[in-house]
Amino acid sequence: MTGAARRYGAQSMVAPLRRVLVRAPDPVFGSAEPDRWHYTGRPDLARARAEHARFVDLLRDAGAEVIEHDDPLPDHADAIFLHDPALVTDRGAILLRMGKPLRRGEEEAIGRAFERAGVPVVGRLEGDAVAEAGDCLWIDSRTLAVGLGFRTNAQGIAQLSQLLGAGVEIVEVQLPWFAGPDACLHLMSFISLVADDLAVIYPPLMPVPFRQRLQGRGMRFIEVPEREFGSMGPNVLALAPRQCLMLEGNPVTQARLEAAGCTVVTYRGEEISLRAEGGPTCLTRPVWRA
Repeated sequence: MTGAARRYGAQSMVAPLRRVLVRAPDPVFGSAEPDRWHYTGRPDLARARAEHARFVDLLRDAGAEVIEHDDPLPDHADAIFLHDPALVTDRGAILLRMGKPLRRGEEEAIGRAFERAGVPVVGRLEGDAVAEAGDCLWIDSRTLAVGLGFRTNAQGIAQLSQLLGAGVEIVEVQLPWFAGPDACLHLMSFISLVADDLAVIYPPLMPVPFRQRLQGRGMRFIEVPEREFGSMGPNVLALAPRQCLMLEGNPVTQARLEAAGCTVVTYRGEEISLRAEGGPTCLTRPVWRA
């Protein structure tokens, strides 16, 4: 496929979002057992579907083509958070291997969705390697920060580096214990890029060397207050540079974004986000940013 015809590639967190994959809440999500899935309660499926439909409307309003991934995935409540099973590079998709064992199987299913959307699968993690895309943050098109923690291991980073090739530098970021292996702490739990030179961060979890590295590149920071960390203040989806989609209920972070020249739209996510530990980036798998 020629460069002019290619409609995939997302080696950026902030370039305008052109195509995006989403997955609507299904009965498996609605019947999720909170203790098993580490949710705060069982989701209300009707309300979850209404929230998700409004969320998708906001993506379309921003100019993105929305692709529905509706392959059956029995016993995979977390499949609604389809950011995690894969990366989409300029060459095509890399299928990862989920660090949360309950989520294994999502990778091949999203691979089929990619192929229907015209996105080739160019590689996959194998063996003991695990990695989730919530631990992967494009600093620029040739630099990928990857969190090393409970969901992504050293073998996963090594295989990902090999698949990406010499043209991409991987910056390893060691993640803290936080609330332990059952909780979901990704690299993107405490940082989101909203422009090439602007990031939303939660400072208490930000490793000092990583912060200093970003500062050395001229990155400026919008800090999320402690009271808005639990409501996913750091989880902000850039629809384009300084055009942000975030969960409602984070007024301080929203005001700080707006003061920095950002336009912010919010969505209601009591069921699809707060109950299930997944914000707007988690709910989307960008297919093409250009």
